[in-house]
Amino acid sequence: MSPLAKFSLRLAIYGLVIAYLAGDLFLFHGPLRQKMERADPSSPAAIAAAKSRGVVARVFNLQITRSQLDRAVHERLWLEGKTPAGLSPENLKTVRYAALDDLIDHELLRVKAKANAPQLTVTDEELNERLRLLLGRFESKGAMESSMKSQGIASEQDLRDRIAAQIQQEKYVELKISPLVDVTEDEARGWFSQNEPRFARPERIRARHVFLATLTRPEQEARLKLEAALADLTSGAKDFATLAHELSDDPASKENGGDLGWMTRERLPLDFAEPVFSLPLQKPTLLRTRIGWHLVEVTDRKQLEPRTFDEAKPEVVAALEAVKRRQASAEFRAALRRFEAAKIDVYHDVMAD
Repeated sequence: MSPLAKFSLRLAIYGLVIAYLAGDLFLFHGPLRQKMERADPSSPAAIAAAKSRGVVARVFNLQITRSQLDRAVHERLWLEGKTPAGLSPENLKTVRYAALDDLIDHELLRVKAKANAPQLTVTDEELNERLRLLLGRFESKGAMESSMKSQGIASEQDLRDRIAAQIQQEKYVELKISPLVDVTEDEARGWFSQNEPRFARPERIRARHVFLATLTRPEQEARLKLEAALADLTSGAKDFATLAHELSDDPASKENGGDLGWMTRERLPLDFAEPVFSLPLQKPTLLRTRIGWHLVEVTDRKQLEPRTFDEAKPEVVAALEAVKRRQASAEFRAALRRFEAAKIDVYHDVMAD
């Protein structure tokens, strides 16, 4: 075959290949076009395939599945001491979308925090404090570990990793919003004038008690012992400090004459605060609470006292900073969502299944 004929044959073959590719891609939606569409996560074919696998949302190229969402819902409720069974369908729907928002925010912030990791170190002290607070929600460490496993958290290290990632993201947000949280003198004064009653010193009492727990003894026994103690106190046979030292189950006050110090209502359990704040001064009285019997005496009282701005300034600044921080954090997350909106897809039809 002559060189010209070979060239013509090659040209014809190339033409056929190009024509087939053009037809596959633009005319009859052939295998190559289908493969390319499946590789594009935004294509209808890829979205349909993702939905069939239970994908409820996509952030960048990360797919969030229904099982991940279910686990996030359980974790969210677990941290609040709740279960899905205790919620109405409408409330559960709200929780599911809130959990999905958290997962989307988590992925957005994960990408951003990763790029700023050197500025966002998490210390062992920070991790240990978060774990300590979490443990306080449970009766024992064993109860927490059992609950962790039920939520798919395999080990304490897994839990530490999750908490560390959360702290890192919080620090990234704080890094971005910190200039917006500063409080000026004028802002503090203006906010104080609008919220002045909130910073008044509340009514306070100073009291002392002799406490007998009913968790470790019969209720009748505790009451009779304190009735006898009250009789001794009234007759002058014994003073309050002696009775507290001899009888009280409260180790924090028994060696101090039963003194509880100055207290506000907010410091006390409701079943103790209401009756003790209604007592007159220097009148020892028996009170029953959920945990036991008390022989209690109010020794002093201070009424609600307004405070000046200068007196309350540290609390005013801290409170206003907290308000501004919450607002700025919510606005930053919303802005990040808007900025990356093209990279976020939520499949509401799958959410509704």
